[in-house]
Amino acid sequence: MTSKGKQGSGVGFQVIPAVDLLGDEAVRLERGDFERVSLRAGDPEALVRRFAAAGASLIHIVDLGGARAGRTRPDLIARLARVAAPVPVQASGGIRSTADALALLAAGATRVIVGTAAFSAPGALERFAEALGEQLVVAVDVREGRIAVSGWEQVTDLAVDAAARRCATAGVARLHCTAIERDGTMGGPDLVLLARVRELFGGPVVAAGGVRSEADLASIEAIGLEGAVVGRALLEGGVPLTALAGR
Repeated sequence: MTSKGKQGSGVGFQVIPAVDLLGDEAVRLERGDFERVSLRAGDPEALVRRFAAAGASLIHIVDLGGARAGRTRPDLIARLARVAAPVPVQASGGIRSTADALALLAAGATRVIVGTAAFSAPGALERFAEALGEQLVVAVDVREGRIAVSGWEQVTDLAVDAAARRCATAGVARLHCTAIERDGTMGGPDLVLLARVRELFGGPVVAAGGVRSEADLASIEAIGLEGAVVGRALLEGGVPLTALAGR
């Protein structure tokens, strides 16, 4: 295994809690559908404090409205990063340029997740990788085998296999792979998809979508992924908060 293929976090397998925002409210959507709010979790600051106090090593923050509209809110990330400290946060949603990404890092994010813009034009992946280095995570958001963008509302012609290979060639540090059909469903992760992306990319991959239990986390870890983002299962008790402190 190359050095790129080894675990990249330095803390072993990570269970990463998700804080998904619509406006200023923490929510969970089902399959990324803005019309299907499966859970309302209220004050995002309180949720961030809860996850940080439980021992999270990283908190995943998604601005859902920003992803849909193509705009970022550095002030929001700055506020939640202060609440989470010293636990680092990674920011996602609405990044359309390297300037957007750098602004979120300047606001206090440790890493940024780029999806739509990473696959928007020839050379985009390379530009993001060069500008952000290890602080870049590329979102491989998959619906029916193809990459979805713009808040998952548009499905491109780019197949997941080709996307993973392109990321590897471009020097991307890390992938965040979401099985959209599983997201927010508590239906279990798509292990076949995750293993395929891990194999083709060759570097650290974090899973998202469908995690419902600690057994699911063990299955994801067993296929060599770096970690898993967990949302609804943490809020409903399928995965205990104690899992955040390490496996």
